[in-house]
This record gives sequence, structure tokens and C-alpha cells, in this order.
Amino acid sequence: LWRFGYSARLLKTNHFRTAASNTSFPAVWMVLAQYSGRIPGLSVVVKKNSFSTMPETVEDKANLELYSPHPEVRGMTLLNREAFKRTVVVPVLKVKKEIVNSLLKSLKHMVLQRPGLKRVVEDPEDEDSRLVILDPHKIPEFSLGESEREVLKQLNVCPEVSKYNLELTYENFKSEEILRAVLPEGQEVTSGFSRVGHIAHLNLRDHQLPYRHLIGQVIIDKNPGVTCVVNKTNIIDSTYRNFQMEVLAGESKLVTKVKENNIAYELDFSKVYWNPRLSTEHGRIIELLKPGDVLFDVFAGIGPFAIPAAKKKCHVFANDLNPESYNWLLHNCRLNKVDNKIKAFSMDGRDFLLGPVREELSKELPLLKEEQKTSFHIVMNLPALAIEFLGVFRHLLVGEPCSTAGLPTVHCYGFSKHDNPTKDIQERAEASLGTSLDGRCSTYLVRNVAPNKEMLCISFQIPADVLYKRPCPGEGKEQA
Repeated sequence: LWRFGYSARLLKTNHFRTAASNTSFPAVWMVLAQYSGRIPGLSVVVKKNSFSTMPETVEDKANLELYSPHPEVRGMTLLNREAFKRTVVVPVLKVKKEIVNSLLKSLKHMVLQRPGLKRVVEDPEDEDSRLVILDPHKIPEFSLGESEREVLKQLNVCPEVSKYNLELTYENFKSEEILRAVLPEGQEVTSGFSRVGHIAHLNLRDHQLPYRHLIGQVIIDKNPGVTCVVNKTNIIDSTYRNFQMEVLAGESKLVTKVKENNIAYELDFSKVYWNPRLSTEHGRIIELLKPGDVLFDVFAGIGPFAIPAAKKKCHVFANDLNPESYNWLLHNCRLNKVDNKIKAFSMDGRDFLLGPVREELSKELPLLKEEQKTSFHIVMNLPALAIEFLGVFRHLLVGEPCSTAGLPTVHCYGFSKHDNPTKDIQERAEASLGTSLDGRCSTYLVRNVAPNKEMLCISFQIPADVLYKRPCPGEGKEQA
């Protein structure tokens, strides 16, 4: 029996390592019971070499998995929480109520942990005792190990493990377990999402769409603070950087509040672009800036680069073509009390570069002295198109080049599906600029957007021979 019990332990461990929901304590127990020559279903309790019996339960014959809802929920499209109820058999220890806390501290690694589940229940046979529910995955043979038995001995607790019929409800299952039980077997389960204030944003696959409203409701139920779930129904529009969405569950309120890097923003998620996965990248660029630097944000959105830069006492010029983004940019500037430190524009990115950016650079760069430490940064965060805008820098300014230290630094974002995305984005930037960037640029991998699709940032100082057009001698005489 010991040898077979050891095999059962290995069987259970291997299942548990692949996925918790594949582990079935009742299944392992039935094998043990059959091997022992007795066939009481799940009514056997092992304690060392002795056996005791308890009444059969409804689930004894079902061989259902401990951490999976009832199989009848498979294919459900309208959430019925009652259908997730099921009864499972778990090990318990009988303990005097005055030492329950001490026992929980000593055996916390053995106690069953499930969402919304009480670890200690009343003993129906003894009001002075409590039943501590143990994790059957940790006690595959209903028998405690020597170290646990020693703890119980010190606490004067009987080491006998009993069986308890535990009712699991919808509240006791995790969202991933619920969705795995509902969706067709073998299909990908979506339990991840982007959180934007009170909104959960999903990108569902086609096979998940029939279950989209149930998925939305499960996410609301299992994530405190989420009151609205939306699914993107088309790709991001390259012009205004917004997308069509469907409200799957909850309220249809899409104006929300977010906090990023200790700065608060408000926005209408249905009309402007916001991606919480870019928080680290926003912070990285802001770290490069010094007080007094100048930032030109060509595709500013609602201000995740512009506003923290202004708070860092930089001079900021922020632009976005989307009128909704522009209005929310102004709103967030006021919200963060930097509206007098940011000059905001709503125009095409090329027009912004050819207008306000060229005007400011033409005015400020000639005034720079060698000892001055002011830096000029141009952020171009429109990954789908920004590299195509780099050609605007060709001969943007006229005159003698400023010092090399004063040349503006560009931070340009792009997507790449190339096998070598770093090489790809550099070559595309070079093609737009009409010059080589070898040894003059750095490339940073921002994030993986999708399988075989990366988002990168290429940073470089605009070469003087690209940025400046030297006036011809004839042109100077004509002006004179």
C-alpha cells in the first residue's frame, strides 16, 4: 500500500504541476480504495495503517476535479451562478476553538485557500470545537507528515484527519477556472485585461465572442472596482488613435479616472487613446529630461508625456490632431495645475513640426551657448505612422548649424514584425531621414504587442546635415 500510495502521490503532483484544475483528489482516493481491496467509494479515511468509514456523498461517484466547477456549466452563455455549486470531499482537523489561531499559524501551508472560503467551520457535533479545512492536494492520502504531526502534538491536537463535505459556490472559483469550465474544452481562455480606471478592456478572439457577455460579468464579479467591461471590435484608427468598442457588462459609463506615476488623468475611453501598459515607458522618457529642457510632444494624447514633463519644470509644447484628445489634454493640464506651463495645439503632426516646432527651434537654437545645458526633445508616439513623419526633419531649419550638444533628440516609436526588429526600425528611420544612424542612435524594446509584433522606440540626435539647410551665397545677397 505504501508503494502504491507513493505512486498516487506522484500522480497527483504531476497533475498539479500542469494545471491546478487537472488535479482530482477524489480520483486518486478511489484508486487507493480499490487497491486496498475495499470498494467504499470515497468513504475511506487513511490514518497510518488504519481505516475508518464515513457516509458517501453526492460527489463520491462523480470523480469531479476539486478546483473545477460542475461540468454542466460547459457551453453556458448566460451566467447562472447557481449552476456552479458542487460538493467536494476535503480533509479536516478537529481542534478546540481556543487554539484555532495557533494551529492556523503553524499549519498555514496546509490549509485550503480558496476565494471567499472560510478556512474554519463549526463542528456540528461539538460546539467547543472547530473544523480546520485542509488542502487535499497537500494531503493526498489523508495522512499528515511527521513534521505536521509533531506540531499537532505540541498543541495537544489529535492528528486524526476526518472527511468533510464542502460546498463550493460560484464565489469560491477564480475567474480563470470559471471561464475554462464554460468555454469549449481545449480553447484559449481569456482572463487578462487592461484596467483603465473602473473599465476592464478586453481583446476577445472570435471563438470567445459567443461567451462575451458572460466573460464580462465574470470579470466584474471577480475584480473589485471594475464596473464596466468593454471589448475592442476593430483595430485602432491611425488618425485619431481610438477604436470601436462594445460594452459587454456593467454600466456604460466610459468617462473614467486613472493614475499613472503619481499623476491623475481623466478621459473618455471611447474617444481617446490610453494604454496602461505604457506607464513604464512614459516614466523612462521623463527620467531623461532635466528642469529647463524643452519637450515637443507631437502626438500628445491626453498628456502622459507632456504633463509629467511640465511638472518637472520643462517647457512643453503638446499637440494632438484628435479634438477629443486635445480637449482632455487641456482638462488634465488644469487638473494637474500645469496649464500655464504647456502650450497645446490641435493640428496634424507634420503641420506641428513645420509650424510651432520649427519656429521655436529657429528662435532658441541660435541663442544657445556652449556652456548652456538646455536639451530639446521631440517625442513621436504614434507607432503605426511616426517613422513616416521623420522626413519632415530634412532641412527643417535654415542657417548655420548650432553646436552638436544643442541638436534636438528624437524619440520615435514604431511597430515591427521583422525577425530583427531593432535593425528593421533603424533602417526605416534612416530611409525617412536620408542618412545613416549607425553609431548615432539607440533602440529600446517597449513591449510585445502581439505574437511576432514588437513596439520599439528609436532615439537619436538629428544630424546637423539633415536638420539644417545652409543658405546659398546667392540667397544671402538677394535678402540683403
